[in-house]
Amino acid sequence: MRRPFVRVVSRIFPPEAGAASLRLGAVVDELARQRVATEVVTTTVPLSDGDSVTGRATIRRLPVLRDAKGYVRGYAAYVSFDVQALFAQIFSSSRPAVSLIEPPPTTLVAARLASWVNGVPYVVYLPDVWSRAARACSPRWVATALELMETWALKGAEATIAINEEVALFAKKHGARRVHVVPNGIDTDLFTRCGPRLTSSQRHRVGLSEAPYVLYMGTANSWHGADVFIRALARVRDHIADHLVYLGRGDQWAQLRGLAREYGLSDRVHFIDAVPAEEAACYMRGASAAAVSLKPGSGYEFAYPTKLFAATSAGVPVLYAGVGEAYTDVRDERLGVAAAHDPRAVAEAWCRLGDGVWEGERLRAWTQRHRSASACAASVCEILREVAAEARTH
Repeated sequence: MRRPFVRVVSRIFPPEAGAASLRLGAVVDELARQRVATEVVTTTVPLSDGDSVTGRATIRRLPVLRDAKGYVRGYAAYVSFDVQALFAQIFSSSRPAVSLIEPPPTTLVAARLASWVNGVPYVVYLPDVWSRAARACSPRWVATALELMETWALKGAEATIAINEEVALFAKKHGARRVHVVPNGIDTDLFTRCGPRLTSSQRHRVGLSEAPYVLYMGTANSWHGADVFIRALARVRDHIADHLVYLGRGDQWAQLRGLAREYGLSDRVHFIDAVPAEEAACYMRGASAAAVSLKPGSGYEFAYPTKLFAATSAGVPVLYAGVGEAYTDVRDERLGVAAAHDPRAVAEAWCRLGDGVWEGERLRAWTQRHRSASACAASVCEILREVAAEARTH
């Protein structure tokens, strides 16, 4: 790039936990490694000091609406960011060579409007399809409106980065001009086999004592169907010693707590709010397995949960419940045990998990070979470089 400057626009970015944070953080790290100046337009986080300059990027944080738990969730919250991000892009004193935009669809629409005004080409990073998921849990008009927004934004993008072939097919059908498939990855330097684990005092504070535990890490929304693990544990509580730890957040959180009480499992099921990635890695290293789920019929069957890679990168086997490409990988690559999204099937798989011998180094090697975040980020940066170079010649 003659003018090495990339702008990343996303409502979520480190230190906030989430798959998007990990993915975009890796891209920004790679841009820094390539000595490309980067500006990130994102949201303020609790206790943050607003705008900052780090060793890898200039971070511009905008105040937004958050729910009672401090999350940027719901379309009012999204739009509170999008409107500010739109003006931040239009009236910025610096003009980037290219912008990288993360959904939701409202943010994508703001990106196309900004591009129309300032002439900056943008690339859509498409990890999922919001309109398809909305059809399973929202009124039809909401899903239709989201699809219209996605289509309009995709048509205006110079390129679209999809996380798998199914998302890519959606993008192509909805007007995207150039679609690249770059799978999600994980920071294999962060989620490692060696490193700190929970201390005795931390384990006692959580309620684990010395018990083994299966860890569900990350977001638990309705399309994940993370309740299946509590229902499965209720079936095998007398046959296995594992506790179940939920670490993260999501709209299913209250339901999960209630379900644990209903089944009399409050002493075996523990809930911890989202923590920084470094601390999450400590939880993962000490787990006997990682619980990962994707509920059929949710509209998200095409997704690939990033939490699966966090587990295998740390050498931890996976207890998978659900459908999709992840199910096939867990089964065929022997990354753990895979079951249908059904309490009885998951309970049986949970018991088989304890009977297996899992080679942690082999699990980690598979992740480094297939799902390294640094390799995925390098592919994204190459796409950004190509778009910027083409825009310069026009």
